[in-house]
Amino acid sequence: MKKFAWRRAAVAAVAIPMLTLTACSSQGGRTPETGGNAAGGQVATTERLKIALITHAPAGDTFWDIVRKGAEEAAAKDNVELQYLNDPEAGRQSQLIEQAINLKVDGIAVTLATPDALKDAIKKATDAGIQVVSLNAGESVSKQLGAFTHFGSDDKLAGEAVGAKLAEGGFKRPICVIQVQGHVGLENRCAGVKAKVPGTEILYVAGTDMTAVASTATAKLQASKDADVIIGLGAPITLTLLKSVSEAGSQAKVASFDLNKELAEKIADGSLLFTVDQQPWLQGYGAIDALWQFKRGGFLIGGGQPVLTGPTIVDKENVADVQKFANEGIR
Repeated sequence: MKKFAWRRAAVAAVAIPMLTLTACSSQGGRTPETGGNAAGGQVATTERLKIALITHAPAGDTFWDIVRKGAEEAAAKDNVELQYLNDPEAGRQSQLIEQAINLKVDGIAVTLATPDALKDAIKKATDAGIQVVSLNAGESVSKQLGAFTHFGSDDKLAGEAVGAKLAEGGFKRPICVIQVQGHVGLENRCAGVKAKVPGTEILYVAGTDMTAVASTATAKLQASKDADVIIGLGAPITLTLLKSVSEAGSQAKVASFDLNKELAEKIADGSLLFTVDQQPWLQGYGAIDALWQFKRGGFLIGGGQPVLTGPTIVDKENVADVQKFANEGIR
């Protein structure tokens, strides 16, 4: 599976009217007796940093819980006060970046699902001397927008890996389901599948409404009798597609991107062909730790290139190797 001036500043709680966001402060779990964290590890003795992790996560998507867990663990180790902010709407995500700038954070880790909408806000951050790394989406434009490194999977490569595996299995008529139109990472995944299996058809659904996803997918499967596999681009979508296949009386198989406990179970029992894991815990951990590493020694993780956390195919042959970690909520 992103010039350089750091500043210390007091951060006050600021709310943006009309924005839906989630915020957390990771205090590192320091105990007065040991100077370590609650898990028994040693907390960095470098100066306290304030870092904002700003994502396009929608409510209820377990994928982002895993990203956040990685970020919080890095924050606890690195003596970082972490703010987690999220909004799936691009304009509001841009406003969250500006909020972090106004709070004079030391660093920003941000997802770039809609880079054109975020580029001006990111430029304001870098112009203010705030270090930026990106994660999860936007690896092809990360450096151009001012991030000094990126943590994530190459989505086109991941799509091609799925397409190659499907072609190897004899599948010719995939339906690739995109839950957010215009999301560069999701579009690249389906483009990668189509590059290997030209018969791939794209289906757009409203990913924030699972009832609508189910009805749209069921109707499509009923109308597309030749569809031999349907692909979800995230765990919640894929779990819904499994139900749609049954409701449509379709013979199509189901494949997926991303991983969680439920998907691991579906792979193990044969309901799901496979999934492609981009290891989101590493994305969250790596992004926060990279900002600390820069402060610690001017280290530039990745040498100016994206740090890949995937793709990794998980199928029935190797799912047992990751189920323990999926059960723990870190895969």
